[in-house]
Amino acid sequence: MTSTLDGLLYEASQLFLIPVLMAIGLLFLYAFYALGAFLWQTVQRRAGVAAGFELALAHRADPRLLPAELESIAVARLEAVRIATRVAPMLGLVATMIPLGPALKALGEGDLGDVSRSLTVAFSAVILALIAAALTYWIGHVRRRWYADDLLAIEKGCPAAHAGTLPAGGVVR
Repeated sequence: MTSTLDGLLYEASQLFLIPVLMAIGLLFLYAFYALGAFLWQTVQRRAGVAAGFELALAHRADPRLLPAELESIAVARLEAVRIATRVAPMLGLVATMIPLGPALKALGEGDLGDVSRSLTVAFSAVILALIAAALTYWIGHVRRRWYADDLLAIEKGCPAAHAGTLPAGGVVR
């Protein structure tokens, strides 16, 4: 009974390797997409282009928005990078553990080639997952600071953040 259950659990866990590796690949690609968007927003913010100040644009579009509503916009904007930051390391751990079963089995049979292949998959997956998590973590924290600064400027009525003072061309002076 126990060996049947063990075999079923082993086989079930192996079914998840390809989907987990695909998810890690997607998170890795998303991290670089998010990095590109972040760098573009950095350029816009440094140049004073209104498009880089999302909360100010939302406030400009609807000056009746309450600070809590603007904060909700900021949280929604950060949601994808925050999820990627948390999920990528978990999937990296899963992608490390799944190949260890076949690696240990191959080690017991003396097949070092299979051990090597399994460990290569395991370590490659966790490295990509951790890179994705590190990038999205950094992006999320910097953006959170930006949004906090922007909310404070809007609440204080600073000219650069106030809806009525953004010029028609959209450049903050």
